[in-house]
Amino acid sequence: MKSSIILTFSAFVASTFATLYVGNLSYDATEEDLQSIFSEYGNVDAIKIAVDRETGRSRGFAYVKLDSDDGEDAAIEALDGVEFLGRDLRVSKAKR
Repeated sequence: MKSSIILTFSAFVASTFATLYVGNLSYDATEEDLQSIFSEYGNVDAIKIAVDRETGRSRGFAYVKLDSDDGEDAAIEALDGVEFLGRDLRVSKAKR
């Protein structure tokens, strides 16, 4: 049951909020950290780091919304596989 809740939450966030999925994110990453790297590719409309409800700790992924499709494509091209805070980021279009 727990995995279906997680998938439902992820699908909801992706369909209503996000356009980019950022995976393999350091547990120490903050919204400010993500703002600083994604703002190079356009205006950042929103950032949502997934957090475990019980522990309050990051779950290691986030959603980022940029103001343009061109900026999103450029961010994916530039940041997917790049080391950030000790981990290789996975950046892709969020699945809806």
